Amino acid sequence: MRKALHLGWPGGLVILILMLYFQFGRKNDPRRRELVFKSVIGLLGYSMLFIAIANYAANFNDESPGVPGEPRFLPVSLVMFTVACFTMAMYFKGVRVLLQIGGFMFFVAACLAGFGNWLPQVKADPPPVEEKTADVRQMSVQERADLGEKIIFGAVGASGTQGAIGKGQCPLCHGFQKGFLSERAPNLFGVPTRAMERLKDPRYSQADPSKRDTVQKEACPGCGTAKTAEEYIAESHACPNCYVVAGFGVKGTNDRESPMPAIHKPPIALNFDEFIAVDTWLFAREGIDPPTPEEIENAYKKFIPEADRPKPAGAPGAAPAGPVPGAPVVTGDEPVNEIFIKALCFACHTIPGIQGAVGVVGPKLVERTNAPNRLKDPNYKGNATTVREYIMESIITPSKYVVPGFPDNVMPKDFGKKLNAAAINKVINYLSQLEEGKNPPKIE
Repeated sequence: MRKALHLGWPGGLVILILMLYFQFGRKNDPRRRELVFKSVIGLLGYSMLFIAIANYAANFNDESPGVPGEPRFLPVSLVMFTVACFTMAMYFKGVRVLLQIGGFMFFVAACLAGFGNWLPQVKADPPPVEEKTADVRQMSVQERADLGEKIIFGAVGASGTQGAIGKGQCPLCHGFQKGFLSERAPNLFGVPTRAMERLKDPRYSQADPSKRDTVQKEACPGCGTAKTAEEYIAESHACPNCYVVAGFGVKGTNDRESPMPAIHKPPIALNFDEFIAVDTWLFAREGIDPPTPEEIENAYKKFIPEADRPKPAGAPGAAPAGPVPGAPVVTGDEPVNEIFIKALCFACHTIPGIQGAVGVVGPKLVERTNAPNRLKDPNYKGNATTVREYIMESIITPSKYVVPGFPDNVMPKDFGKKLNAAAINKVINYLSQLEEGKNPPKIE
């Protein structure tokens, strides 16, 4: 209304003056009432005309800086033009035909605009911006450390955010804050310093790896053992079974086997550039000068044979980037094995039929066998009554029932946000068919 007044006040003022003149200046004129009435009609039509113009300018033409326009209001302006034309045509006989023609044209335009603008609007999202990573060897230490934090936690500055997880998926098991008690894996705060202490552990058997009491003695035949803190970190990533920190082995193995996967292999598959960034962050965040990119890369090459070395980012067959914190990790259109991988289920659970899903932090997911027994457990306090309901409850509210022998507050509680209904339904369909001792269903 303010914009209409701003645009049309001169003409409106003229019509108002004429109306006052007809009312008070021509008292003896027999046509005085007719002239005053037509002045009122003209003022109304004129006002409607400029309100329509203002609506068009503000919404369709988007002339208002900082104010988002709404093109779907264009038909409103055209209808107001139509009403103004036909209203004035009723009283201004001399130009009635022209006003009626104009009104009809505006009416047709309003119908077409209404049909085009008020149909359900389908707006496509812009294509995702392909993120290009610079050569880590040309980055500053801080830039490499920032990239490492992003790989571990999903974003720069997210290391203090509960539940932040990046491509490396480390926070699923490890703690990173001083004093944090990790139940599944060692706390990695202070690992650059603590690494040298681990090398002196008799269980590490630095001089002779063949004497290690672990399921895997060396990362590869002839790889040997670590000599430096960086080599220890590299060996831990490439061969977690070569040395298992006391108390963090797979249950029942007497710390001979680690629950951690080799992270240079699928499904995590970090490449050398990513290892350089991650290890730089582990050192730099504690104020310790990190090894050079060449030293880090050589440490990993020592423990990863040529045939097993991950491909650089962007190369054919290279692993994709990790999830963005807080964002849905799947669309629901993927096959169920991809959903399990993207949702990181493999890191903690063994899931028959899913490649790489051999985690032992959480229970084995043979739910056609497990769920009926757990629903009968006297300690079960959930609301599920069927296998499908139990699986759904375990995904959405994992603390409703914690399987005996496994700690609470380990499984993330935000899968209701990260997985949509289609994805959860696929997961339920698959898990509800898994039965102990029987072949898993075919993945479609």
